[in-house]
Amino acid sequence: MPALSFTHRLPTLLLGVLLLAAGSAAAAELEATDAKLRLLPGDLPGAGYFTLHNNGDAPVALTGAASEAFDKVMLHVSTEEDGMADMHAVDAVEVAPDDAFTFAPRGHHLMFMQRSADLAVGDSVAVELEFQHRDPLSVTFDVVSPAER
Repeated sequence: MPALSFTHRLPTLLLGVLLLAAGSAAAAELEATDAKLRLLPGDLPGAGYFTLHNNGDAPVALTGAASEAFDKVMLHVSTEEDGMADMHAVDAVEVAPDDAFTFAPRGHHLMFMQRSADLAVGDSVAVELEFQHRDPLSVTFDVVSPAER
């Protein structure tokens, strides 16, 4: 059997490069910026804030998050009505195509509960953002003081 020349392998190599580029483009459709985790003392829950950018052409639904540093991470929203503050879990947050959604104090945020790792201000925490019908997005959150804005 004759050996294949480089020109016979060229289509296969091009296909591989195109597949890698497509994977990178899909990953670049979602981006999280300014990711911060406000760490409270002791066993109190922490709060995660960030901006999720959807640079794609279809809506995305953030359905949860996970971190090895916490046993439980949940999507929450804080609201105020008639002077009464309330906070509750939400199932998902949808981000429209070519739009961004900011998770911030007194609004949507991640609740980091049941800390399973020693953390201090200045540390970084790896978090996997989970989406409906999409691969997770790995994000590094900077651990900050609860007083930081």
